[in-house]
Amino acid sequence: MLYPINIEIKDMGITVIGGGEVAYRKCKNFLDFGKTVKVISKDYINKFEELKDKLEIINDEYREEYLKSSFIVVAATNNKEINREIGIYCRENGKLVNVVDDIELSNFTVPSYVKRGDLLISVSTGGKSPSLSSKIKKELEEKYDDSYEEYIDILGELRKEIIKKYNDISERRKKLKALINLDLAELRELKIEYQK
Repeated sequence: MLYPINIEIKDMGITVIGGGEVAYRKCKNFLDFGKTVKVISKDYINKFEELKDKLEIINDEYREEYLKSSFIVVAATNNKEINREIGIYCRENGKLVNVVDDIELSNFTVPSYVKRGDLLISVSTGGKSPSLSSKIKKELEEKYDDSYEEYIDILGELRKEIIKKYNDISERRKKLKALINLDLAELRELKIEYQK
C-alpha cells in the first residue's frame, strides 16, 4: 500500500521522458500545480504544441544526464526497456520515479484527482483499476463543482477572522465547525458581516 502525501514541488526538478499521450497527461498534471517540467523525447504528439510555453522541451533521446538535477521523474516512453532503465537509475539514485508501464519499479504513483482551488481530492486504486479511479473522479467532479474554489477561499478568510475575534478555544472551535454546514450564499453573507 502506498503512503498518501501532498508534496511541495516548486523547488524540485521534474522530468518527464516521453512525448506521447501519457507523457502529455503527466505534464498537464504537474502544470496544474504551477510547476515547469522538463520533457525529453525525439517525437511529440501535436497536443504538446499548446503547452510549449510552459515546458522545457528537449528534442533528444533519453540520457541519464537529463535526470541528474531532477528529484521527480516520470518514465513514459513507448519502450519498456528504456522505462525500466530509467526506473532502475532513479531508484538507485534516490529519486522519486513513476514508471508508467511498471508499478513494481515505481516508488510513487499519481492518483486521479479533482482540484478546485485549494480543495484537492485524490483517488487511488493502487494501480489496480485506473478505470475505477476515473469513474470515481467523474462522480466527485459533479459533486464538487467549480463553486468549491470560492467556497474554500471564503472558509479560509472566515477562519482567520474567527481566530482573531474569539480567544476562547472551545467557542472558536464551535464557530469553525458551524461554517462547514453553511452553503456558499450563506458564507458570502457571513463574510460581509465579518467585514463590517
